[in-house]
Amino acid sequence: MSRPPSPFLKWAGGKARLAPVVLGRAPERFGHYHEPFLGGGAVFFAFAGAGRAPGPHLGDANPALISCYRSVRDDPEGVIAALETLETRYLALGTDERAGCYYEVRAARPEGAAANAARLIFLNRTGYNGLYRENSRGEFNVPHGRYVRPRILDRDGLRAASRALAGATLCPGDFEQACVAATAGDFIYLDPPYQPLTATARFTAYTRSAFGEPEQERLRDAFERLTRAGVAALLSNSDHERIRDLYGERGFGFDTVLMSRAINSVGSGRAPIPELLIDNFGRPEVRAAMER
Repeated sequence: MSRPPSPFLKWAGGKARLAPVVLGRAPERFGHYHEPFLGGGAVFFAFAGAGRAPGPHLGDANPALISCYRSVRDDPEGVIAALETLETRYLALGTDERAGCYYEVRAARPEGAAANAARLIFLNRTGYNGLYRENSRGEFNVPHGRYVRPRILDRDGLRAASRALAGATLCPGDFEQACVAATAGDFIYLDPPYQPLTATARFTAYTRSAFGEPEQERLRDAFERLTRAGVAALLSNSDHERIRDLYGERGFGFDTVLMSRAINSVGSGRAPIPELLIDNFGRPEVRAAMER
């Protein structure tokens, strides 16, 4: 049997632990699968591995990330070859020399889609804590991670991801643009940057464009439009009073689940915390569309 697909990138805020929960709560049957906040793709790969991601429409605000997914989809062997070269060079170096190699690759702008995808994967696997962060000029600026034995190249994993991505529509851009593609009877999973639980927990800027209060409100409005159009939608976010207020009194379902977050570099900061799942499955517009 071929290997099931799984994320080939480490991703702050990734949903590897939440993915089975989302899979279990989704409608049994639906038209197309949509995911506008793709990130590391844990939920998509869970659906694809279960044979439940028909005609997937996948998007993200990060164009470099979407370009990487396209290369893995269309040219996995080219990505593997380029990444193998980077891995061989990096692992042959001593600990101190590896940092120099990392920063050299970080500063490089290789030609070709496969080489650029390999660069992103390399930086992701050897950079600090699996973060993706850009400065105001849109340049990747995560420091070196100094791992002893980083797993840089996973040939079988990339090939499995490529098979899962075959036929997927991959578009960079704002989530509102991606939501327009969803029609009655489809299913969409929305995983935005979470509402910060404290004043100091504000890692919401994976790209140069932050995701703040106005974006959370735009997302709520998009969720309502999807509902009225008969699209089954499931959204995850912090279990925060602000999020409950945004989606309250609209006939949506609320469910709290305890999940660990791996974004904190301090082990004590990774204790399970409540996350909120919001769905529109009980709204009559959605029920009618899913019963057709």
